[in-house]
Amino acid sequence: MFSSSPLDWGLILAYFGFLAVVWLRLLGRRSSAVDYLVAGRRVTLPAFVATLVATWYGGILGVGEYSYRYGLANWLVFGVPYYIGALLFALLFARRAREAALYTVPDLLERHYGRGTALMGALAVFVTSAPAAYVLMLGTLFSAMFGLPLVPCVLAAAAFSLFYIDRGGLRTVVFTDQVQFVLMYAGFLVIVVALVLQHGGLPFLVRRLPPTHFVWHGGNPPQDILVWYFIALSALVDPGFWQRAYAARDPRVAKRGVL
Repeated sequence: MFSSSPLDWGLILAYFGFLAVVWLRLLGRRSSAVDYLVAGRRVTLPAFVATLVATWYGGILGVGEYSYRYGLANWLVFGVPYYIGALLFALLFARRAREAALYTVPDLLERHYGRGTALMGALAVFVTSAPAAYVLMLGTLFSAMFGLPLVPCVLAAAAFSLFYIDRGGLRTVVFTDQVQFVLMYAGFLVIVVALVLQHGGLPFLVRRLPPTHFVWHGGNPPQDILVWYFIALSALVDPGFWQRAYAARDPRVAKRGVL
């Protein structure tokens, strides 16, 4: 059941109103390809960090469930391996991507391997980047908020997710991601403070959780942890990383932003 608190509803409606204002400000404007796809290649370091964090962290699904089931092992599954992937991208690709001044990963494939490979890459990027999980999550939230069936809520979520980037492209995404970045960390802070005040800190967790929650493997065999270090290398081909590197103000911002 969704919250009935006027404050909760007010915060959600305020954010939806913010997105509507962004859309209205862009109504009637036309963007060039460089503006729409890579935000004019003028993304500064703070904006770069905010948009990458808001997008990348939003894509790591199942973190809460894994923490609930296995405890601190979550850090070695969804934390360390992905930061290794990001570090490798920063050191090996970020600066080169910005210097290439392309628009997309398929553009890079076409430059080196031809149009056929680029089309195959475009299909792969589309499949891996399709925001099905995000749309499902938002649709589930709409269903809980309004007590409606899930399918129409998912369709409404898909339409809602598209309307505010229709005119502004990545520039709009970067702008709204900065707001989402602040909301995300403010939300984390509120949740942690509220939980500590209500239940207590580490001693409460030690008393209530199984001992395996406090060991590095969480009760899982080592290979179950190790496999995530290979999965996390997907960061090297993550379109979100490449697009933001292409959009950075200069190669230095691209590299420092990922770091």
